[in-house]
Amino acid sequence: MEEKTIRQLLDEVKTPSYIFDTDEFARRAQLVRESFGEKTGLCFSIKANPFLLGCLPDTFDKIEVCSPGELTICQKTGADPSKIIFSGVNKTAEDVERAMEYGAGTFTAESFLHAELINNSAVKRGITVPVLVRVTGGSQFGMDEQDVIDLISRADEYKGIEFVGLHYFTGTQKRKPAVIEKELDYIADFADRLKAETGFDTKRIEYGTGLAVDYFKDNADELEQERLEAVSAKVREISQRFELTVEMGRFFAASCGYYLTRVMDVKTNCGINYAICDGGLNQLKYDGQIQGMQIPKILHIKNAEAYASHQEKWTLCGSLCTTADILARDVLFDSLEIGDTLVFCRTGAYSAMEGMAVFLSREMPLISLYSEKEGLSVLRHIIHTDIFNTPI
Repeated sequence: MEEKTIRQLLDEVKTPSYIFDTDEFARRAQLVRESFGEKTGLCFSIKANPFLLGCLPDTFDKIEVCSPGELTICQKTGADPSKIIFSGVNKTAEDVERAMEYGAGTFTAESFLHAELINNSAVKRGITVPVLVRVTGGSQFGMDEQDVIDLISRADEYKGIEFVGLHYFTGTQKRKPAVIEKELDYIADFADRLKAETGFDTKRIEYGTGLAVDYFKDNADELEQERLEAVSAKVREISQRFELTVEMGRFFAASCGYYLTRVMDVKTNCGINYAICDGGLNQLKYDGQIQGMQIPKILHIKNAEAYASHQEKWTLCGSLCTTADILARDVLFDSLEIGDTLVFCRTGAYSAMEGMAVFLSREMPLISLYSEKEGLSVLRHIIHTDIFNTPI
């Protein structure tokens, strides 16, 4: 989205707020599709940005849902339940019942307990549901190789489950293509081992690449496309052997987001210029940002025409009563003044969801979508968090 478009939208949105460019989101998904090929399925992990679910392009074959709340979002937006991969570590019997009642297309099993819960719910309904068994990457997620083998070996005991394949995701922000290539080889080799030891034929592999996004570099798009192309050959190779679905959230959504915050006060303390904004780290989060030491791309939209150009470095702070509330340090601006709007770019993934939303009982930001064809649509107005559900 161009800066002039954001300027035009300022009259329609209050700050603090997020605008998500759905045209850019669709473009990014198509970029991945072209790189990985038509045989590779694409899955959007909605935890990265559930606000995009209602405008999901047809490029996506699946959506990953990891909580009861995300399932509710799917229901409210009318998401196709057959596309849902119901995942996550803490599945209760009630969660599984809800997902199955809605018609979730695939379930993942992260433990023997999950397999039991999914099986019980399916048997009760007289149906059989597809299940992917998650293989651990050395964390609390998934199951050890031997446990996966033991579970698959007992497949006949689960009358309500059709074990169809494996789920594998180890983490995010992977910058080295060799790491992703190694993981793809690993999960393919483990599928071969399963075949040799149990006779199980792995039909599907759900793999999260964790491809990295560059938040603080001017040539971010170029770097990310290079990273994408570097792993495409291996992805295409594995997709020839299995029904491969690549699951990502950050890489699809990061570039489509803009966070708008207004300068409310300016001051100079101990020789440092401070701008106090109506947002803060409770609403804005960049992966890898520590105490504002790295500078993302920030657009400066003037509230009024400056009479004279005066460039200075500024430390941008939010509205929280903590010295940790630093959005960026030593950012060079031309005549920064009260009333100006600052637009933080590449905030389409996680940022709106990971902040300390209700700290200090500050408001939660307005959320809107924008496309060239549809214009601006507000999904959520500012939410005030100082209201108790019960009388004091």
